[in-house]
Amino acid sequence: MNLDIRTALDRFTRRLRHALRVETVIVDPGFREFTGTRERESWDREELQRQALEAWRYNPIARRIVALTTEYVIGGGIQLRSPNPRVHAFLQAWWRNPLNDCPLRALEWCDELTRSGEIFFLLSTDAAGMTYVRAVPALQISAIETSANDTCQEIAYTFKPADVPGWEGSPWLDARTHPADGLEAAEGCAPPPAMRHYAINRPVGAVHGESDLAPLLRWLSRYTNWLEDRARLNRYRNSFYFVVKARFTSETERRARQALLNSNPPTPGSILVADSSESWEVISPQLESHEAAADGLAIKKMIAAGAGIPLHFLAEPESSTRTTAESAGGPAFRFFEQRQTFFLRMVEDLARAAVRRYGCVNQRLDVEAAIEAIGTDLSSRDNAALAEAAGEVLESWLGLYDRGLVDAAELLRMAYRFAGEAVDLDELLHRAKQKHHSGGEM
Repeated sequence: MNLDIRTALDRFTRRLRHALRVETVIVDPGFREFTGTRERESWDREELQRQALEAWRYNPIARRIVALTTEYVIGGGIQLRSPNPRVHAFLQAWWRNPLNDCPLRALEWCDELTRSGEIFFLLSTDAAGMTYVRAVPALQISAIETSANDTCQEIAYTFKPADVPGWEGSPWLDARTHPADGLEAAEGCAPPPAMRHYAINRPVGAVHGESDLAPLLRWLSRYTNWLEDRARLNRYRNSFYFVVKARFTSETERRARQALLNSNPPTPGSILVADSSESWEVISPQLESHEAAADGLAIKKMIAAGAGIPLHFLAEPESSTRTTAESAGGPAFRFFEQRQTFFLRMVEDLARAAVRRYGCVNQRLDVEAAIEAIGTDLSSRDNAALAEAAGEVLESWLGLYDRGLVDAAELLRMAYRFAGEAVDLDELLHRAKQKHHSGGEM
């Protein structure tokens, strides 16, 4: 009887939380959204995304810029944790599920976010409560429905019509606007599919984001054309022609001499012997380009400024001093830190959606438990400095641990924090306990 009462109380509490959250989402915020448009035209936005994808595929600088962002944002990997043991166990199973494979696909997500400026996730849940995440390209979304008076409250997303004639895509509800991802689902059943949308470089009042490559596409094209022109000029600069001057009695004699030389042209390094009636000259193009290096560097500086990275990130040794290079990397690291914060918040939001959807099947799961996504430090130099200081810091923390002022989990957290690594502390403690109980053997 007590179990039934507890179950009924949990269900009542869960429904109350959902009702309060839904009411918070749909409440009138008390203002009217700016009526002017801050969006690009749909054709312009789609063309920009196509150009960014094409630049990423064929332009090495564009691909390197996208790869640099992913390398710094993802780093050594992302870890999910929660103080609630059940929620933590579910997060680990969801994050590493073979059909999700989030540690690997997070690289693709970051690339797509940088390349397109926005990314959509389709969330679907099976009967056991496991949620599967699939990234959807922004080009496949035709419309985003928002609240009438607030563009920040996204409601539904519509896919573009498929290639099948007469087929029209149906809208998918937003996973945040509908906290249970489908409150219409029967008790104990998996919720229907839902979507989430994340955007970067989004002007205030706009719904869609913009690619990091958007302001660089024109200059990337100019730099590519400039390099192609330079390659052609260098090729023509090394070419030359022989001009043979002589006195011929007739046009037939001249043509015969020209045919003879064309059939057996002189090889480079050979010696030519001619009499006084014949002279040889060499004609080569006079292609002077004293400002070529400065022109190329100026265009590359424009690209680096638009990408927010120093030139030495693009294999351009602008300065020979190490101090200058390190100072130039400061703003770039700050940009990568901000992007990493956004990406970690995105992962946390997806994890909360997965937990809420699992809570529809498992009524005892605390869907309000705290969830944290942890990334690695951006700079390896910072990690080295922390590693050098770890000995001194851990010495004092070991003293606190011996006095019982901190537990083993906190000691391990500080140790790996100073080492710049994101690890599963619960798993490490579990392995240590197993080793202790087994007499020192794993």
